[in-house]
Amino acid sequence: MKILYVTTIGNTMSFFKDFIKKLLNDGHIVDIATNDSVSSVPECYKDWECRIFSLSCNRTPINKGNLIVIKQIRNLVKKEKYDIVHCHTPIAAACTRLACRKLRKTQNVKVIYTAHGFHFYKGAPKLNWLVYYPVEKICSYFTDKLITINREDYKLAKHKMKAKEVCYVPGVGIDLSKFDNIQVGRTEKRKEIGVPEDCFLLFSVGELNENKNHQIIIKALAKLNNPNVHYAIAGVGDKKDYLIQLSKDLGVSEQVHLLGYRNDVAELNCSADVFCFPSYREGLGIAAIEAMACGLPIITSNVHGINDYSEDGVTGYKTAPTNVDGFADAIQKLIINLDLVKKIGQYNVDFAKKYEVSQINCLMKNIYDL
Repeated sequence: MKILYVTTIGNTMSFFKDFIKKLLNDGHIVDIATNDSVSSVPECYKDWECRIFSLSCNRTPINKGNLIVIKQIRNLVKKEKYDIVHCHTPIAAACTRLACRKLRKTQNVKVIYTAHGFHFYKGAPKLNWLVYYPVEKICSYFTDKLITINREDYKLAKHKMKAKEVCYVPGVGIDLSKFDNIQVGRTEKRKEIGVPEDCFLLFSVGELNENKNHQIIIKALAKLNNPNVHYAIAGVGDKKDYLIQLSKDLGVSEQVHLLGYRNDVAELNCSADVFCFPSYREGLGIAAIEAMACGLPIITSNVHGINDYSEDGVTGYKTAPTNVDGFADAIQKLIINLDLVKKIGQYNVDFAKKYEVSQINCLMKNIYDL
């Protein structure tokens, strides 16, 4: 079988390495089409001799490159005669389905779309519904299998979208083996990142952008007025200067630690006390589930895909993404009850097993009809 993956962002392919490796081992051919930043595609795909095609796709909806890319994809699929075209990310997915709408009949190509979290959801801005919903609705007519990764999106897609089949797959899967027997010196790791050994450490992973909403935890930190509580964030993004200034303005700059990009997230999880995930929107949220696998309670917002695994009082606590008092209260509940921190952490380790990558891969093989 010949399969083409299409995505706007080349680095998206990092989520599918395990499944694609299995496809290749089973004798299938897998190619990748992405935007001009082909260098962001993980090196392993080149080692596996997957062909990588450059597209003019752009993350900005209104961009002339997105008109050109429809023809690029159509010509590529027509020439290479793919059996399956699997698209990801909203813009690339819309362009792909428009490009393949006739080829589904003339070449019998099957079009699969994984929605990694619709931009329209309960509580989403009205503009999101006005812009993204009509596009997804129209493109669903040209979709053979629409994969959703959280239950809210699945319910909406089943009722509103017109794909031949709507499927639910809980994420892209987590390799839990990488969290087995993590050898990390808690004291040494804390010293490395400039955090006091005996502090109560909150930790987040995610791009420093508006959606990840790290600022709400900084505001909650100021509300607590407890110098022994520190907050570390692993990630880069355009909100860095804002978060630094906010920390200074609120008088907690000594308690906030922006760590930048890290490749030791599992070790950092094991050095923290609580994982914070206050996003405005998440298709699912792998970072939070990985933290659960490391034995951390989670404090999250109560939106979108996060609700699939965040249960108030069970996996930790959750509240509205704008509720400073709610986040501060949740943190305080765990600060004063370290036995509860441990109990919830142990529960979360078992809970995270339902997202193990081998289970997800089995679901994907069934969807592919392999």
